[in-house]
Amino acid sequence: MRSVRNASGFTLIEIMVVVFILGLLVTLVAPKIIGRTDEARRTKAAADIKAIEQALNLFKLDNGFYPSTQDGLQALVQRPANARNWNPDGYLSQIPIDPWGNPYVYFSDGTSVIIKSYGADGQEGGEGKNADIDNRG
Repeated sequence: MRSVRNASGFTLIEIMVVVFILGLLVTLVAPKIIGRTDEARRTKAAADIKAIEQALNLFKLDNGFYPSTQDGLQALVQRPANARNWNPDGYLSQIPIDPWGNPYVYFSDGTSVIIKSYGADGQEGGEGKNADIDNRG
């Protein structure tokens, strides 16, 4: 009787070809992905600011004014003393922090608001990844 032997597994050449192809893909794709983290953080900050602005607009719709600078964004989570028709569920579940780990800055005169992130450096001003992001444009 003749025995038939099944060959299974990969040869060294096949493994080297796969490793080479994977290495080539990593060298082409990785720089594009890695270089976009700053852009992704700026996009996340802009989205957070929009969400905060919408919550503030709901607060104003219910109460007739925006929370004061002193009440800050905390007024969206906990009822401030001067709120007449504050939503019992709040306007945000929690106050977000920016993608760099800093709190968003809030200013209000009661009729308009400014919501701002100071960017990667956490300081006012700057350019590129350190540039401020706000709801005014």
